Amino acid sequence: MSEAAAEGIPLATEVWRVLCVDDEANILSALRRLFRPHGYAIVIAHSGAEGLAALEAQAFDLVISDMRMPEMNGAQFLEQVHQRWPDTMRILLTGYADITSTIDAVNKGQIFRYISKPWNDEDLLMTVRQALEHKALAREKLRLEALTTRQNEALREINATLEARVIERTEALREANERVKASFLTSIKVFTNLMELRGGPLVGHSRRVADLARRIARHMGLEGQVVQDIFLASLLHDIGKIGLPDTLLARSVTDMNGEDTHLYRKHPVTGEQALMALEDLHGAAKLVRGHHERFDGKGFPDGLLGEFIPIGARILSVANDFDSLQIGTIAPRRMSAEAATRLIVDYSGKRYDPDVVEAFLAVTSAVEAPASNTEERALNVDMLEPGMVLTRDLMSRQGYLMLAADFTLTRGIIRQIADYAEAENLPQLQVFVRIPR
Repeated sequence: MSEAAAEGIPLATEVWRVLCVDDEANILSALRRLFRPHGYAIVIAHSGAEGLAALEAQAFDLVISDMRMPEMNGAQFLEQVHQRWPDTMRILLTGYADITSTIDAVNKGQIFRYISKPWNDEDLLMTVRQALEHKALAREKLRLEALTTRQNEALREINATLEARVIERTEALREANERVKASFLTSIKVFTNLMELRGGPLVGHSRRVADLARRIARHMGLEGQVVQDIFLASLLHDIGKIGLPDTLLARSVTDMNGEDTHLYRKHPVTGEQALMALEDLHGAAKLVRGHHERFDGKGFPDGLLGEFIPIGARILSVANDFDSLQIGTIAPRRMSAEAATRLIVDYSGKRYDPDVVEAFLAVTSAVEAPASNTEERALNVDMLEPGMVLTRDLMSRQGYLMLAADFTLTRGIIRQIADYAEAENLPQLQVFVRIPR
C-alpha cells in the first residue's frame, strides 16, 4: 500500500479532495492541521513519485507541491500532473529563490499560484479557496455548455422533420418556440445566480433591480422589446464585475481608493463586451454600458448627457441605486427604503432623469393590485401534484433561483421541494402554481 494516506472517514462527493506533496514530514503535518478545520479531504505524499501514484489511484481537485524534493522536483512533478490530469488545480510551495525552477513550474506545469515558504496561513487558505472556486466555475461552465449542446441537438432534430410535417406541427412549433424563450430567460436568471454566488449583499440584488426597472418602464408606457431589454439588462447589469477581486467587491463605492475606482469603472464596458456576442442581448448590452451615466453628463464611461442616455439605462440607474443604497454597496451605511427614496428625489435632474424619478415614485408608493391570473394558486408543498405548472419563480431562502416559472412539476421534483422545505425548516413554504384542466 502507498504511503499516501487519507484523513478521516469516507467523504461525500461534494467534499474537495486535496493532495499535499512534500518530502518534509513537518510541512505535511502543518498543511494537514491548517486544512482539517475547513472540511477538505487531505491526502499526503512524501515525494513526486508517491504523489503520481496517489493521483493514479483516485481523483483530486487540487495538488499542493513543494518545489525542492529529491529525484523529482516540484516543477517536474506538476508538469506531469498538468499533462496527465489537466483538470486538477496546481499550487507550488517554494522555499528558496530558484527563479528558473519557478518559471518552469509556471510555464510547464501551468500552476494556478506559487507561494513562498514560510507561508502566511490566511494567504494560503485564501489561495486554496480561490483555486477551488475557479475549478467550480469551470465545472459549471462545462455543465452549461453540455446543456446548451443537448438543447441545440434537440432543436436540430425538430428542424430536420419540420418541413414534412409543417401543417400538423404548427402548434407544436409554437410551443417549442415558447420553451426556447423560457429557457433563454431561465438561463439568464441562472447566470445571474452564478454571479451572486460570491455572496455578500449581492444575493438577490439583480432580481430586485429587474423587477423594479420593469415596473417603472411599464408605468412610463414602454412596451414589448424595449421592456424586455430593460429587464434583461437589469438581471445582467453586474456581469462586468465577475472578474473583479473579492476585496474590491466587498468595499462600498465611497470607500474605494483611486486605483479601485479606476478598475470598478471599467465594469459597464466589460459587461457590454461580454453580452455583445449574443444577438438577442445587443439591446440589453447597450443599457448595461450606460447604467452608470448621469443625467447631468458627469457619469461614466461615456459622460452622456440627458436624453442622449438610452431611456432603459436611465431607468436601470434609478432602480439599481435604490437597491444598492439599501444593501450598502454604494456607501457602507445601509439606508432604509425611505431614506434611499429621498436621496433619489434629491438627485432628480442631476444624477437621475426627472421623468424616471416621477415614475419610480409612482410605482414604489402604489399598492400592489391582486394578481389577475385567477388560475394561480398558492399551495403548501404537501398539496402539490405532478402536472401542476409554476406561475412564479421558486426562490431559495438566500435568494437563488431553484425553479423557473412555467416549469411543470413531476413527482421527483415535488419530493425535492419537500426535502428542501424540511431541511430549511419551512413547514409553510408556499408554491404558486397553475392547475391543468
